[in-house]
Amino acid sequence: MSADTRPTVPYEQVREDHESRRVSAYRDDALGSLDATGVAEEIRAGRISATEAVEAAIARVAAVDPELGATTVLDTDRARERAAAIAPDAKGAGARAPFAGVPTAFKDNVHVAGLPVRMGSDALPDRPATEDGAFVRQYLSTGVVPVATTTCPPFGWTATTERPGGRITRNPWATGYSSGGSSGGSAALVASGALPIAHGNDGGGSIRIPAAACGLVGLKVSRGRLQGDPSTDQTPIPIVVNGVLTRTVRDTAAFVAAAEQHQPARKLPPVGLVEGPSSRRRRVGVMIDSPLVPPTDSQTREAVEGAARLLDGLGHDVDDVEVPVPAFFKTDFEDYWGLLALASAKQGRRVYGEGFDAAQLDPFTLGLAKRATKRLYRAPLYLARLAAVGPVAQRNFPAVDVILTPTLAHTTPRIGYLSGDLDFETHFARLPDYVGFTPLHNASGQPSISLPLGHTDDGRPIGVMLSARRGQERLLLELAFELEAAAPLRGSGPGARAPQDGAFARLG
Repeated sequence: MSADTRPTVPYEQVREDHESRRVSAYRDDALGSLDATGVAEEIRAGRISATEAVEAAIARVAAVDPELGATTVLDTDRARERAAAIAPDAKGAGARAPFAGVPTAFKDNVHVAGLPVRMGSDALPDRPATEDGAFVRQYLSTGVVPVATTTCPPFGWTATTERPGGRITRNPWATGYSSGGSSGGSAALVASGALPIAHGNDGGGSIRIPAAACGLVGLKVSRGRLQGDPSTDQTPIPIVVNGVLTRTVRDTAAFVAAAEQHQPARKLPPVGLVEGPSSRRRRVGVMIDSPLVPPTDSQTREAVEGAARLLDGLGHDVDDVEVPVPAFFKTDFEDYWGLLALASAKQGRRVYGEGFDAAQLDPFTLGLAKRATKRLYRAPLYLARLAAVGPVAQRNFPAVDVILTPTLAHTTPRIGYLSGDLDFETHFARLPDYVGFTPLHNASGQPSISLPLGHTDDGRPIGVMLSARRGQERLLLELAFELEAAAPLRGSGPGARAPQDGAFARLG
């Protein structure tokens, strides 16, 4: 982006007429301050029932959602039926799957039978899905009980969950700030304590960005690790992967292992159940600034430097490294992103059904589509170059095991900085400078994980990201366990009453 198109208002100075505060759903009920693994253990032991866990989640969501704005559809009747089926006779009966009875939610961009999928857009028909999608089936196989679907920006194009018309999903750490995107609704519910775990997906950072904004663990798996969706898997370059947002590393690890049992990845080494750190010391390369975006801000820089010192103190070999990011990558990814928006706009009726109304498309989607139309002549070039990013990244990965970077180039912006009501040019100029680190792994298919290892001066979370070669999720989870145990910052989220052992979080 040339200098004259850069935003004129710094992200720290955007103001909204809203008194920012913390929002917590934690209370003395069946969920307590437990993570998903803890809830499942309580159900298996018979100390609580799945019904009690689900009722607690329903009550928590109802308590915080009026302020957070994180749900699109409540599915409470079916949730109660599913919970009752898990424990029909007595507490703990029938609890076989790893997360049996654990309440969760799906992001509003996957097919859940009986519920509409709106992709965060007013253009899509309010028509229920006729069957569960492949990933939905995979996730349900772990035993979770969905109680709602959660908000996302239109089609997931941006890094906040602020839909046009002032429909905002707020960050529970500070409600005047973005919850991230595009899985912002799921992140807000998990970070607030309303749910212990929730679905997200990531096509340019959409799990890792809200994880960083909301102080959560957010793993973007390798391409092909988990089940996808035809609408994303059949794109020229399948950049989107599914996953979850959690408050603990063990929940993320348990989810991956359980999902793998349902449908193993065909062309990747198995991850298995990772239960703690490895004794093996790793080579860690540190890159704090990206060559493609402006320099990382000071508070984020401090968080990455702190994580590097922590890893060094744990005995890992830590050194600065230059990651060979192609100079053309930023522009090519933006063009591909626009091509997908153009397909949504022009092929919406075929993809989403007869009720699709292009007149209801939001300004950012329309702007991306218009820009892509003018640049279609470049499509053969950028598609070929992006398709080669994965093999090149594997081959040219620096002589290290993992790379440590910021998740985001600057701290979480205030509500309004990336508003769905902004004019396209302003939104488009601001976005890449915020998310300059995450998209590379979507193009390459490599795994990366955002961990809440830092905090701003006023106590809001800052995410730090570890990335590895394709298929190396186990390595990332082992390091994440080690950092979680060693980090001086502990807790479960804003307002958690009883921080869990080994959990990241209370950052202020």
